[in-house]
Amino acid sequence: MIGAAAVALTAALALGAPAPVRVGSKEFTESEILGAMATQALAAGGVPAEHRRALGGTRILWEALLRGDLDVYPDYTGTISEEILGGAVRPDEEALRAALAPRGVGITRSLGFEDTYALAMRRDVADRLGVRRVSDLARLPALRIGFTSEFMDRKDGWPALRARYRLPQRDVRGLAHDLAYPALAAGEIDVTDVYSTDAEIGRYGLAVLEDDLHVFPEYRAVYVYRLDLEARAPAALPALRRLEGRIGASAMIDLNARVRIDGAAPDAAAAGFLRAALGLAPEVPPEYRWQRILARTREHLALVATALAGAILLGVPLGVLAARRPRIGRGVLALVGVVQTIPSLALLVFMIPLLGIGAGPAIAALFLYGLLPIVRNTHAGLTGIPPELTDSARAIGLPPAARLRLVELPLAAPAILAGVKTAAVIAVGTATLGALAGAGGYGQPILTGIRLASVPLILEGAIPAAALALLVQSGFDALEPLLVPRGLRRRAGRVES
Repeated sequence: MIGAAAVALTAALALGAPAPVRVGSKEFTESEILGAMATQALAAGGVPAEHRRALGGTRILWEALLRGDLDVYPDYTGTISEEILGGAVRPDEEALRAALAPRGVGITRSLGFEDTYALAMRRDVADRLGVRRVSDLARLPALRIGFTSEFMDRKDGWPALRARYRLPQRDVRGLAHDLAYPALAAGEIDVTDVYSTDAEIGRYGLAVLEDDLHVFPEYRAVYVYRLDLEARAPAALPALRRLEGRIGASAMIDLNARVRIDGAAPDAAAAGFLRAALGLAPEVPPEYRWQRILARTREHLALVATALAGAILLGVPLGVLAARRPRIGRGVLALVGVVQTIPSLALLVFMIPLLGIGAGPAIAALFLYGLLPIVRNTHAGLTGIPPELTDSARAIGLPPAARLRLVELPLAAPAILAGVKTAAVIAVGTATLGALAGAGGYGQPILTGIRLASVPLILEGAIPAAALALLVQSGFDALEPLLVPRGLRRRAGRVES
């Protein structure tokens, strides 16, 4: 299974064209805007570039950079210091640059703004409880706290706050950053973590608490890049450096507001800034909804078809083995059953370090999930054949291979086809998670819609995914007359005669 990155690189080399610079971004709005800005600045500087957006958290992008799946992504000095370097290096640009160089990684100078972590509350709640500083939370153990999932486990996040401020709260839950603001506004939680450049702070009139013990380090925005990029694309770093010091905090807040509140696309917001601040004229071709749906459909079908083909090629022989060798069969069925119990998101994330970002992890996860119904149904179909039929085949002298091909598999065909159909429908739904690894598909508009609280965007992915699942199921029903012997077909609950 070859990831999309490897395919693109191979094709580019084959054509003699330079491989595009691969720009990544995390799954929050500001990172996606900065990723789009870098991509457009590179293209304006004559450097082919592609943006792999909303790939996940810090570790996923960092590992992708080290593997060479990415060349550039936006990050923050405090995050690099704490999350990547374990707090061993202060969040100073020169110190970080010296620590990263042995790993083949560099950073630009600050883009011009800091986006620090902070805790926020509804202003009326903060005023009523007399909360102005983070240390004030220590006397309010009953507060309901909702933190982003990454913040819950970051060394510079909740563990550091809890230890330094000796906070007693136990009702602390993890949730998506983009869902925290509506939850806070609705009174479902009392405190959440925010980024200081979030447009929602002003929109909801939130009170930002003072970090009076200075737990959070400096988080100056920079681009992190592979040092070998300069040799591969000499014009890339000069293009990126044009952005150094050009994005102020107020400008970043306005950009976030354009996307999150006004509904502009990140690419359009980035292009508008580059035109106004740098005089660049990045090309952002109009993208119509039908074009997006068509592109996502192609990506989704490629993921499902590749994974399903692999699951059939391995699953049917494993089912035959399980039926022919009962002792081995118990182990095979147990193994594929255990795989099915692993949460799909966990399995996908586990595959990323092994296969990189792109289609590879998604295909591998879908392939593994497709094995159980195919193996189990093949085993059930073969072991459910009446003994007298197999005895008759032996009596006329058919060897085992011919008996399997001419008698047993045709008799087991209805069960096998049902297993393949189940695996295909499961794959259509589960493939939406592939967007978290940069595999595209219908999950891309769903994740973007959740981040922007946009129901139309969510439906843009959810409705085609549901329609595709129904279409796949109908397609397998239509295949049944071609694959299942006439006497074994089911119609209106009866066997055809």
